[in-house]
Parts: sequence; C-alpha cells; structure tokens
Amino acid sequence: MNLYVLRHASAGTRRANPLVDVKRPLDKEGKQQCLLVGTYLSALNVQFDRVVSSPLKRALQTASLVGTETGYDGKVEISQALSPEGSVQKLHDLVHSLQSCDNVLIVGHNPNLPIFLGSLIAPSGRTSIRLRKGAVARIDCTRLPGTLHWLVDPRILRGIYSKAAKSSLPKTSRK
Repeated sequence: MNLYVLRHASAGTRRANPLVDVKRPLDKEGKQQCLLVGTYLSALNVQFDRVVSSPLKRALQTASLVGTETGYDGKVEISQALSPEGSVQKLHDLVHSLQSCDNVLIVGHNPNLPIFLGSLIAPSGRTSIRLRKGAVARIDCTRLPGTLHWLVDPRILRGIYSKAAKSSLPKTSRK
C-alpha cells in the first residue's frame, strides 16, 4: 500500500479557544497549497482508493480539495485517530485497517503526523521529520518498516511550477 501523509494546509492563526479553533477554515494561501499539491499528485497519476481525514474543518477542506484535484469522487472518511489528540498507536491501527487499498491519503495535524511518519519508517523512534503545512509524503507500507519515497512541501512545488511556467527561451520578435 502507498500511504500519502498530508499535513493540512495553511489556516491562519490558531485560536485561543479550542471550540473555535476546531472550526478554523483554510485561508487563501491554504487553498492555493491544496491546488499545488493536488496538481502535483495528479501529474504523478496518483488515484486514491480512500481518503481519510481528521474531523477538524481545515483538514477536511484540505482532503476534499486535494481529492478533487486528483479525481477522487468518493466520500472523505473521518477518523479521530488523525485529530490533534490522536495517538501513534491509533494511527498505526488505522493504517493496518487500510492495508487492502493500493493508494490512501490521510490528512492530519502536527505534532502527531510527523511522529507517526517517523514511527512508520524507523520504528526505533529516533527519526525527526519536519512536515510544513501542506506537505505531503509518500510511504510504501507493503512491509514495515515502511519506505519513504519522497516528501514535498508547497514551497518546493511553488518554485517548480513557477520555473516551469516561464519560457526557457527569450522572446524575440522579428516583424
């Protein structure tokens, strides 16, 4: 199984009240990050069998936007294991329940996603991985420990796409 681990995109400033923070939506930059990540995954011909998200609004929006960009037409599933309070063990149980799928996207939060990602590829727990907002990683979980194939964040994608959009040849006109 290919597991795509995605940290939710930018959602502005954290709210002091946890009840309000749960409903914090993506901001303009976050929506652009989702489109970049979705376009990147679509260019790689990634098609998800399942998309699972944290119940928080910003994670659900991220999962929905990236799923739409990749052509996913199923329902985004919600799992408490991906919430900020989720434990590494609950995340491992979730991944184990998804083993029958080929490509799965999970969307969650810091600090548990980077810890979980590290535990998948280095069970000793001595791995430190930084997941910026909107960053996505691909892990082959056919056998554990998993193999990290790549990790990309939106800043890298923005740089790649801006360079690709520019012409490599100077524009000259002979009229």
